[in-house]
Amino acid sequence: MHQTDIALIGAGPIGIELAAALKAAHLEYTHLEAGQIGSTMQWWAPGTKYFSSPERISIAGIPLVVPDQEKATRENYLDYLLTVVGTHQLQINTYTRVMSIEKIDDGFHVQTSRSFHGVGGPEEVNFKSKEQSTSETYHAKRIVLAIGDMHTPRMLNVPGENLSHVSHYLGDIHQYANQRVLIVGGKNSAVEAAIRLFRAGADVTVSYRGDSFDPDRIKYWLHPEIEYLIKKNKIKFIPNSTVESISPRSVELNTGNTVSADFVLLLTGYKQDQSLFEQLGIELLGEDRKPKMCLKTMETNIPGVFVAGTAAAGSQQRTKVFIETSHIHVDRIVAALQNRVSQATAEDYWLEES
Repeated sequence: MHQTDIALIGAGPIGIELAAALKAAHLEYTHLEAGQIGSTMQWWAPGTKYFSSPERISIAGIPLVVPDQEKATRENYLDYLLTVVGTHQLQINTYTRVMSIEKIDDGFHVQTSRSFHGVGGPEEVNFKSKEQSTSETYHAKRIVLAIGDMHTPRMLNVPGENLSHVSHYLGDIHQYANQRVLIVGGKNSAVEAAIRLFRAGADVTVSYRGDSFDPDRIKYWLHPEIEYLIKKNKIKFIPNSTVESISPRSVELNTGNTVSADFVLLLTGYKQDQSLFEQLGIELLGEDRKPKMCLKTMETNIPGVFVAGTAAAGSQQRTKVFIETSHIHVDRIVAALQNRVSQATAEDYWLEES
């Protein structure tokens, strides 16, 4: 059995930033990640751009430099994370999935298994935990969960949702060229997919349960673009509609519309895998089921267990916690682990909820 003071689980941006801070503070820790570094971003469509500007999503004191001084792409950021890890010489046990955590008298037992992908993405749909054999056990005095919140898609539970041309993930744009594509959803991922697929030559229809797109929930440069393309009938838009069934060549909507489709993209958002929270007995609050914690320390109702990054927000219905608002978690957790209170305050563009 491996012994460690702190088990840090998750190697997304905030997990990596926290690892650098733990190392700088000379705190003993073991870093575990189910997939590769930044695995969530690996299943994003190539060329996807961040909402936040580079300086707001840079971590661990290393500037994020983008060649055109614009928003960073998925590719820019994945390369950047590797640079941060290499610069700080961080040791991360990648492809090591935490299967369970058990509270014991003097800490926690963390059981892991060899993994071949991160928690989330297309592979997660078919992941069967019972088929995995536990390979190693770690004994940790304290736990930090930086596991993110985009693990499994919000299923519609309609006939045909499991057909091979239906996906909850946008793939490489090229595959949709000259195809009829129905996109279901009305937030960033759906709107961005609609615009990009139109530009790639797809015949795009968007079905959305609302009557119009909310500009506060869409990247500010995308909203006028989607509105223009709909107005000019470049992209077809069916408001106040939901999917009733999907067949190999068409989709039936509750509005009575039958939409011909070669591909169907159900971009309706994602949910957090909360199994580790539940195993530990962490209380989950509200509709988003976010873990109960002390905001000053990020410690949950289970002593010795902390949450960082978007993991602290549960399954966000309306995104309020993301990379740029989570940097403060790092200072708070390191302070708490050193038995002191962080004096860090949130940036002026973000008002925290107590």
